[in-house]
Amino acid sequence: MSDIEIARKATIKPIGEIADRLGIPNDALAPFGHTKAKVSLDYIDSLKDKSDGKLILVTAITPTPAGEGKTTTSVGLTDGLNKVGKNAMVCLREPSLGPCFGMKGGAAGGGHAQVIPMEDINLHFTGDFHAITSAHSLLSALIDNHIYWGNEAGIDTRRVAWRRVVDMNDRSLRQITSSLGGVSNGFAREDGFDITVASEVMAIFCLSKNLEDLQNRLSKIVIGYTRDRKPVTADAVSAPGPMTVLLKDALAPNLVQTLEHNPAFIHGGPFANIAHGCNSVIATKTALKMADYVVTEAGFGADLGAEKFLDIKCRSAGLAPDAVVIVATVRALKMHGGVGKDDLGNENVQAVKDGCVNLQRHVENVKSFGVPVVVAINRFSADTDAEMAAVREVADSLGVKAIDATHWADGGNGTTELAEHVANLADSGESNFDHLYPSEMPLWEKIETIATKIYRADGITADQKTKNQIKDLQDGGFGNLPICIAKTQYSFSDDPSKKGAPVGHTLPVREVRLSAGAGFIVAVCGDIMTMPGLPRVPAANSIRINDAGQVEGLF
Repeated sequence: MSDIEIARKATIKPIGEIADRLGIPNDALAPFGHTKAKVSLDYIDSLKDKSDGKLILVTAITPTPAGEGKTTTSVGLTDGLNKVGKNAMVCLREPSLGPCFGMKGGAAGGGHAQVIPMEDINLHFTGDFHAITSAHSLLSALIDNHIYWGNEAGIDTRRVAWRRVVDMNDRSLRQITSSLGGVSNGFAREDGFDITVASEVMAIFCLSKNLEDLQNRLSKIVIGYTRDRKPVTADAVSAPGPMTVLLKDALAPNLVQTLEHNPAFIHGGPFANIAHGCNSVIATKTALKMADYVVTEAGFGADLGAEKFLDIKCRSAGLAPDAVVIVATVRALKMHGGVGKDDLGNENVQAVKDGCVNLQRHVENVKSFGVPVVVAINRFSADTDAEMAAVREVADSLGVKAIDATHWADGGNGTTELAEHVANLADSGESNFDHLYPSEMPLWEKIETIATKIYRADGITADQKTKNQIKDLQDGGFGNLPICIAKTQYSFSDDPSKKGAPVGHTLPVREVRLSAGAGFIVAVCGDIMTMPGLPRVPAANSIRINDAGQVEGLF
């Protein structure tokens, strides 16, 4: 059966029953139908004195077209932890409509390791992304309106830094000219769109601790510069108050369930290659008050997702993971070992061993943060025992355990061994977490540290304009902020064709962008787009309503 067929055959419990299990009273829920609900911020605030559970991060090797399965593993591991008697829940990002209708398709897990209702989760859900898009668009409108009515803040229209957003892949909007059509439409200027998940409002939303923190962060957004290059913030156009109003309901986390009726928060969704790639701080910290074990996910490979989770989200929220799971598949390792996509079904132990250089680097990188690691081998039916043994052999040589996981086919029953080991790691007290770099390190050195220690580059390069940008940010009081690298997810380098564990490369820093409200500096490296385009044959071409009134083609 397909993922969507499996989801439709599942018996879904009323969301009130899932809430009861977590001790959430009925008056703290804002239901969206019978199967999903928001948990009120007032109730969340009442939990602040409760002790925290253990935090488990799920990340992966460098992604390939063969697939790795972080979300599926996160869900399967949560179900497995509950199977072995643990009180566990999962915290995930909400899917963006852009990838759903583009190349990736939905993002609610797969097989017998899914969160449900999967169609709702992938399509509109509780409207959080629409609220974020609207708040971002409101700021865009207020900026242009402020300029139109006299520009008291002295914004240089050539230096407006705030772009527009839409939650859809649309390459034609990457660069536009706005305010055309005469005097009554304002002052014509260059403009452009990013996808909503790249918006600073999304990053702020996911890193905010509460409504007060949200409004404070929104007020710090740098929207542009004056003619003498002084920053102008969102406060200057009276935006933070109404933006917060648009976001106040969205900030409450969304409660749903897995196929095995275990609780799940799905909240927020910044991209990992062009943003920090983690679900909301509010969801994660609330889950830690409600469950003994909280499984969460960081986007793409550990070099992007895990590094940003550990250096940005954990730094901002005061979190420290107790264990990290690195997901690998034999198929993906064979691709890193040089096998083409059409030959992945054939046994090739040597290619698996060759591709394990990628796994090795990710294991070494994550261990360098002082956190214990386990490898989850997301097993496909075509994987042979010899290939699986090769992965375990490499993992053993790195001092970590690699455990087969068959959650796609078997649900929680396929991850019980993994769950037992992860719980033991999390309970062991072995975690001695520390960030990759201190906050006081200069910005240039922070970028260089990520490039050399995580990507294993020889160094970084930038033209004089970008170097001046970095210096201006350093001198302007932003030098203590962490770095959010925007680069290809398909390689440790900036070249997506370089699989495995490339060395001898240099990371080019093309530009830097200040996200003062979110609290990080985005370093755009290589040819990376903050507004993706649709592929030649987008997933949207196959999505429709069938004769039974059901959605088809989402998976």
